[in-house]
This record gives sequence, C-alpha cells and structure tokens, in this order.
Amino acid sequence: MNHNFENLEVWKRGCRLAVDVCVATHKSRDFVLRDQLQRSAISIPSNIAEGSERASEADFTRFLSYSKGSCGELRTQLMIHREICRELEIEPFANTDEMISESREISRMLKGFISRLTPPGPPDSP
Repeated sequence: MNHNFENLEVWKRGCRLAVDVCVATHKSRDFVLRDQLQRSAISIPSNIAEGSERASEADFTRFLSYSKGSCGELRTQLMIHREICRELEIEPFANTDEMISESREISRMLKGFISRLTPPGPPDSP
C-alpha cells in the first residue's frame, strides 16, 4: 500500500471544503453549530490522511469510510442550517448550497475510491 494522501484529489478537495466551511462560519455566534460544522468538515480530509498513513488497505478503507460519514454529517448540518435560516428569514452562511454540493461530490469520490480498494466478495452460490 502506498497512498500519498497529499497527491489525492479527494483529500485536496476535502481540505478546500474544510477551509470554506471554517471561513463561512468563523463569525457565527451559534457556537454549537459552528463547532459541529467545523469538526465534521475538518474530519473529512483528516480521516483520509490518517487512513493513508495506516499499515493496511483495510485500515485505509475504514478511514475513507469515516471520511464519507463525515461528508454526510456535514451535509446534514448545512441543510439544517439552511432550513433554520429560511424559517427565521435570515441569510444562511455564504456559499451554503455550494458547500452542500461539494460534500456530495466528495462523498461520491470516496465511494468510488472505497469500491476500488475493496476486494470483491465470494461469488454467489447457485
């Protein structure tokens, strides 16, 4: 196994998304939501990096799965934030829709990566 995470496009895009989320939320006074959004966003590239530094493909795959889970967590938090803002008739964080879209795309990339690393199961019995 030799995956240099710094060369992986999915890691680069995860880092960019984490920066975008942190910049968009840095002035929020909703400290709980801000913390949750930032943690889930930072977790995406962090788990890719941690998994790539592990000793086996199985470990790497598991951490890619954690990263994919963080994409879903972030997307959910952003969608809830957007709906709360709609109900309160206030503006959501800048680029909320773009961040939701990017989290979907990163999740798709991770799914493909996981599929390539996961060995096929035994053939089905007749």
